[in-house]
Amino acid sequence: MGETFSYYPGCTSHSTAIEYIEASLAVIAALGIELKELPDWCCCGAASAHNLSGALALGLSAFNVAEAQKSGADLVIPCAGCYGNLAQADYTMRNDENERQRLEKEFDFTYDKKIKMLSLVDLLAREELRPAIRELVKKPLKNLKVVCYYGCAIVRPGAVTGVDDSENPLRIDSLMADLGAEVIDWSCKVDCCGGDLGLTDAEKTTELVNKIVDYAVAAEADCLVTSCALCQANVDIRQQRLPILYFSELMAEAFQIGQRQSWWKKHFNDPSRLF
Repeated sequence: MGETFSYYPGCTSHSTAIEYIEASLAVIAALGIELKELPDWCCCGAASAHNLSGALALGLSAFNVAEAQKSGADLVIPCAGCYGNLAQADYTMRNDENERQRLEKEFDFTYDKKIKMLSLVDLLAREELRPAIRELVKKPLKNLKVVCYYGCAIVRPGAVTGVDDSENPLRIDSLMADLGAEVIDWSCKVDCCGGDLGLTDAEKTTELVNKIVDYAVAAEADCLVTSCALCQANVDIRQQRLPILYFSELMAEAFQIGQRQSWWKKHFNDPSRLF
């Protein structure tokens, strides 16, 4: 494709979501897309900053938006939580003049509205990219039944994310269909998995996870496909009925990228039996 984007890796790209990042970067490279990491990015604040200070949470993410603006290229953000936070900061600066002026003064920059915040789904599920993806498929994922699970952060609120239908998004569904998988419609694609409650209310989190997996199993899915590292980890460790795969891992499988099997070992529910 010959496209270049700026890139915000986030903290989990070097730790709990390393298989997601490695698979995504391999797929992006296969598509001829170049990512340039921000040289001075910082943590987006995750959920912790919001509990301490709204201004702190907004400021951390706004700093990264300001850094991305220097590059002049749209910013790709793989972590769903980071994407949600940075997209919210960008939306606030676009629509709240008082906050924009405060943040411009804080970080000594002028916000120009020229760049966009992109999740990995935004990047890889673009309509114009579909022909190139289909061309790279070496092993169609036929006979693989999948349910696509979006979670909360990359689709809601719709005014921030720009998703046409935040209750029934279809971009990962279309991407999986292009890989040859059988995509099953189901009722829980944007339900919360309770990831942020994992340490404070494990019982409630397990209840939410079981509901999601119950519906996926009832739909006769072979696996659940997601783009959120927190959702993947939370659902993967709390049940033993279904493999929970990142959508980019399935792209890597369909593209037959060499190191793909090494990523499966990082899952609690081994997906290798599916292939």
